[in-house]
Amino acid sequence: MLLKHRLLLSKIRINKKYRKQFSTQTNVAEIEVPFSNGTQLKLSSGRYARFADGACVATLGNTSVLSTVVSKAKQSSASFLPLVVDYRQKAAAAGRIPTNFLRKELGPTEREILTSRLIDRSLRPLFPQNYYYDTQIVCNMLAVDGTNLPETTAINAASAALALSDVPWSGPVGAVRLGQIDNEIIVNPTRRELEQSSLNLVVTAAATNLVVMLEGNAKDILQQDLLKAIKLGTKEAQHIVRSIEKLQKDHGKTKREFEVPNPINQSVIDSIKTLSNMKIREILSDFSHDKISRDNAVSDLRQIVLNQLRDTEVDVGKLQECFNSNLKQIFRDLIFETEVRCDGRTFDELRNISCEVSLYEPLHGSALFQRGQTQVLCTVAFDSPESALKMDPLTMITSGIKEKSFFLHYEFPSYATGEVGRTGPAGRREMGHGALAERGLLPVVPQHPCTVRLTAEVLESNGSSSMASVCAGSLALLDAGVELLSPAAGVAIGLVSKPDEKGHIGDYRILTDLLGIEDYMGDMDFKVAGTKKGITAVQADIKIAGLPLKVVMESIQKACDAKSRIIDIMNKCIDKPSQKNKENMPVMEELEVDAHKRSKLLGIGGINLKKLYVETGVQISPIDECKYSVFAPSQAAMDEARVRINNWVSAERTPELEFGAIYTAKVVEVREIGVLVTLYSGMSPALLHNTQLDHRKVIFY
Repeated sequence: MLLKHRLLLSKIRINKKYRKQFSTQTNVAEIEVPFSNGTQLKLSSGRYARFADGACVATLGNTSVLSTVVSKAKQSSASFLPLVVDYRQKAAAAGRIPTNFLRKELGPTEREILTSRLIDRSLRPLFPQNYYYDTQIVCNMLAVDGTNLPETTAINAASAALALSDVPWSGPVGAVRLGQIDNEIIVNPTRRELEQSSLNLVVTAAATNLVVMLEGNAKDILQQDLLKAIKLGTKEAQHIVRSIEKLQKDHGKTKREFEVPNPINQSVIDSIKTLSNMKIREILSDFSHDKISRDNAVSDLRQIVLNQLRDTEVDVGKLQECFNSNLKQIFRDLIFETEVRCDGRTFDELRNISCEVSLYEPLHGSALFQRGQTQVLCTVAFDSPESALKMDPLTMITSGIKEKSFFLHYEFPSYATGEVGRTGPAGRREMGHGALAERGLLPVVPQHPCTVRLTAEVLESNGSSSMASVCAGSLALLDAGVELLSPAAGVAIGLVSKPDEKGHIGDYRILTDLLGIEDYMGDMDFKVAGTKKGITAVQADIKIAGLPLKVVMESIQKACDAKSRIIDIMNKCIDKPSQKNKENMPVMEELEVDAHKRSKLLGIGGINLKKLYVETGVQISPIDECKYSVFAPSQAAMDEARVRINNWVSAERTPELEFGAIYTAKVVEVREIGVLVTLYSGMSPALLHNTQLDHRKVIFY
């Protein structure tokens, strides 16, 4: 009988635990979402991955992404949501074979990691606060057409899969990509349209026009144009939200009930407040504290309170959670009561900023940017065009970029926060912060003949290290002599809010230049980078279930005011490209060689060019049949390479000797066993043995 019926998986609740049961009822669903520009997004469920708690395929054009959701039935021991999002690009989706040795997908690429973070940040804020169940969302690319980008498609597929599943979630959300061409905002632009666009923005929004996530870059776009795009994106996302809600109503599963941890006895909570409230207020009101001293004072107080409550039957972990929750509430209350932040600043005030350039002579460019207790060292390295970062095939197809000649690498060692940690490859957080800082600087960096690599190393961290990397990177590029279109800076904006009776934001305070503790205790980390004129990159991490457009607009205005003040401070250090000629600055020239002399330049099998690179570091690359590009790491290396090249090209060509022919030889040395002779100028002497000489008398001239 099992072979005659389709097997579907549903869940039933038995003794507060969930078990799997087979059903013969089909539940195939499909809906189309129209956008204002005529494009359509298709959402379908019930055909694939039916063992998952929820699954959905989203299709935009001919790009399709399958998203699945699975959540464990047993609660995790963690005191946070253990959510994992994995987005994978498959070469088969584009009709390609991976180019690595094994010809199959290996570890996740940088683009896959960044897209996974994008999906995670769009979904995480809408999970219940007390939902501590291991949850995994997997987004697999089924097909890609090279025209419609898959990132927003994956977000919408994951949103629909969560809505259709029995996993508790306060969604759905909808994601829309926006571009701008000739001052016109475009919804869901194609890859070719994005190449001409001055904006590439992803907006994720929930019902009632609440913004859940923002991520994008722009070519120094004006503030009003960005606000216009966010409004349109939020409006377009409502089409997706309403369609998923309809799909959920008709075909969704009933949301599961989950166990909420037993609350701590009120008497214990009152004891913690009695023992700690006064001290917490004193610590948070002491403006002389820095990050380390404040953290130590809070940690010492926490330990004292836990020691005094050791006799209670409550678990130590729960006592710590209760203390931390009380600490967070007092921190937020003080901001509303005193209108002053924990370090004594007003809401719009920046931390103390200092800048320094030209730190080390061997470096092409370097800068140190200090903002409060956040310190970033940025260095610039120029190299040959062959050093450009090559893209993987799927990234080439979806983005149209084959290689990057400007890139930024962000490093966050553990000592930046005074901790002990591992050293190794960059993690997901480092990749995300580096990509954001790179997007903030890319529009102001002109096309350079060399490959440019920026390395941003965070030496101290107390909030907004990625935006400090933008500031340090701008200073370092100017120190390296790069003609920036305009200096760029970045700043992080925070939020502390109070909910009203309906759970919406009632009262709020916007915080400029976010501290680490304000990021942890607050509701938002909104990063904005750009020039005095406009905006080059935005990223909004929102911890509550969406922001009204009014708060978003105010935050962007605060950020634009702050970054202009930061640029003024940076300009006092360096405001134009350095004209100082450094000895180790790379040099590039064009070399023209006659066609009949190319073999002299290259040597047998290109041995001359290989030897030149190994011994001097000079790289020679062909431009056309007679022109070559010569890259040297310094002027001295270029001078040496020029001498060698002239010697090769001007050397007389070695004559081709014919076997059996008769030649006139020059005897250069007479030995007992024979004579050393040369047949042409420049030839190494060859030994002619006595046995090979004529038996008759030989006359030497």
